[in-house]
Parts: sequence; structure tokens; C-alpha cells
Amino acid sequence: MHISKVDLNLFVVFDAIYTERSLTRASQKMNLTQPAISHALGRLRLLLDDPLFERQGHEMVPTPLARNIVGQVRSALRGLELTVNSAERFDPATSERTFTLAMRDVVEPNLLPPLMAAIAAQAPLVGVNVLRMARTELESELAAGTVDAGIDVLLPLSDHIRTLRLPPDETVVFARRGHPHVQDALDLDLYLRQQHIQVSARRSGPSLEDVELSRRGLQRRIRMRCQHYYTACSVVSQTDFLLTMPARYGHVLNQQFNHQVLPLPLALPAIDNHLYWHANVEHDPAHMWLRARIAEVIAALPA
Repeated sequence: MHISKVDLNLFVVFDAIYTERSLTRASQKMNLTQPAISHALGRLRLLLDDPLFERQGHEMVPTPLARNIVGQVRSALRGLELTVNSAERFDPATSERTFTLAMRDVVEPNLLPPLMAAIAAQAPLVGVNVLRMARTELESELAAGTVDAGIDVLLPLSDHIRTLRLPPDETVVFARRGHPHVQDALDLDLYLRQQHIQVSARRSGPSLEDVELSRRGLQRRIRMRCQHYYTACSVVSQTDFLLTMPARYGHVLNQQFNHQVLPLPLALPAIDNHLYWHANVEHDPAHMWLRARIAEVIAALPA
């Protein structure tokens, strides 16, 4: 079928239903009536000869065909949007655009203060939204344009995703000042004799340092597992536990806690972060400007 015979708005509706999993929420998102959404879905079902979505309880669940085509549909819609927007010259001084960034919470405190200062100096009306998402969703969100750029560890993404390796980070150990056994020096034997805090958003599983210790036939004693480094730093203040964490984020937190900061007595690879964006915004002036600001700010962060 020739593209001239297809109403491309049907695919905009498809994307909204796929995202919202609901005809009602899709209609609200697109500011259309629910009958209009249902009619568009009916036309698309006839066009593709597939139900596309099946109702299960209160949710519209995509069929296998819908799951197979959603990436291509979103990429095509994003490409059309960029084609239309490219006619508008991006002027940081006057733009009122809002960029959406995906990043982990350990990156946010280091990056956002200097990034927003740099943006405010050049683009006083530009806004930034930051969110955290599952790594498995990053590529589809970049393709859809719901996220403009992401920062995370090295991920196995397709060739449609461009990446820039950012300056690496190191791993350090926190101990409270006045610790009875750790006084400005820490070797591996002393490290292993102490009790430790592990920070992870997962329910279970080893950290990088535990994997390396296990490879050597060693194990540390983990007394507490929690979700946030701030909480762990607070516990370090009131116990003799040690905390192993990324150095740059540790620098931010330790301005409040003033713990001992010691090198990890264990050889670990540097912590790599990468900046990700979709190929369809590779040459978009606004995105190029944003990526340049991010790269500049991260390059200037203290080691």
C-alpha cells in the first residue's frame, strides 16, 4: 500500500494507546474524544489486519504485531517531528524548550547543579526534566522522543543509539572519623575484617566489589543493605560500618558528613558512564547544543 493512502495520524493514536494502555487515557493525552480514538483504532486494525490491542481487565494489552512495530512507528513519528521542527532555528537565548533527561540518582547531584548553571547562563528560558527509567526502556524512549538523552553505564543498545563515553569515576570507601580500627589507612585485610553497607535498588545480588572479591575467593560481611547512599552515609555516622561508593557522588554527600574517604584496597575497573541519544537527533541543533553542555560540565567535574 502506498503511503499516500494512509492517514499518518492513525499511528499517532497507536503510539498513545501503546503508551497509556488505555483508550480513555489516550484520548485525554491527545485531547480527543474516546469515540474518536476508538474509531481511529478500528481503521488501523483494518489497515494492518490485526487487533493490535486486546482488552484484559482495565488495560489494553498490545498484540505481538503491535510490539513488533512500535519501535519503527515511534522512530518514524520522531523523524517527521524533527523534520518539521528543523525549519525552526534553535536560539538558546530565546528558546522556551524543555529537555527530558534520563539518569541514575548517583549522577544527578553531580551533574544537575553545574548543568543548570550553564543552561541558565546561555538559555534562561530552557527547562530540564530528569527522570529515572528501566535500562530496558531507554532505547524505545529515545526513539519515541519522550527522552532527549540518557546517562548510564555501558548498555547493549542497537546501532540506532549513539553514545559518548564520559570521564570515568573511581570507587572509594567511607568510614566515620573516630572509627576504632580505620584511621586514614585501609588495606584489604582490614577492609575485610570490618562490617559493611551495600547500596542497591535491587532486592538481592552482589555489587561490583563483591563480584571481584568472590573472584579472589574472598567475601566481606554485609550488615545492612539499603536503597540510597544518603541513608548509608547517615548510618556510617553512627556505626563502625564501612560504605563503598562512587567517588564523585561521595564528594557531594561528604560535604555534609565529613567522613574519612579512603581508596578502595581492591583493583576495580573505573566506573564508566555514557551519554546516549538517538540517531534521528544526531544533527538536530537543539540536541547538539544540549549534548555539548552536558559533555562540558561532566568534563569539568572534579576527579
